[in-house]
Amino acid sequence: MKTTLLMFHSRYRPSRINAALMAAAQTLDNLNVVDMNRLYPDERIDVATEIDRLLQSERLILQFPIQWYSTPPLLQRWQDLVLTHMYYLDYENTGKRFEGAPILVATTAGNTEAAYQPRGQNRFTMETLLTPLQATANRCRLPWGDPFVVYQADYLTDADLDVACQRYLTHIQSWRAQFVRGQ
Repeated sequence: MKTTLLMFHSRYRPSRINAALMAAAQTLDNLNVVDMNRLYPDERIDVATEIDRLLQSERLILQFPIQWYSTPPLLQRWQDLVLTHMYYLDYENTGKRFEGAPILVATTAGNTEAAYQPRGQNRFTMETLLTPLQATANRCRLPWGDPFVVYQADYLTDADLDVACQRYLTHIQSWRAQFVRGQ
């Protein structure tokens, strides 16, 4: 079953960790990786192309860095344009057809995991920060997988980076085994 990974990163090139995770994911069979910022540097999203990409997929991974406790601007724009069209403007022909496709969020954060706790510097858990995406998945009837998170993304050694990539591959493979579209 085909999995599509949409990478959203607002810098010209993805960060070291996001580039490494993206490269690791590309080694998996039946997984198509799309660098959305490279594809849409002007943020002029081709809605028809993106809907077609989703409808040809059985699973969806959204990969991005947490920025100011939220998603990057292009991911928000993609949701506003693509999901609004699919689930509000043309539900019968598009949204309904994509329902049941499992979704996985893979994100990176610059701070420590301890900072993302009620008593930590950021006061909110990563789970709490990802609630809007989980609510979107629920609204679109996309089964939600446990998110994959890498903390201290800008401070990883080469060895840590390798471990994170292996964890990512294992996480994706476990998620794929757990979620089969329509079950």
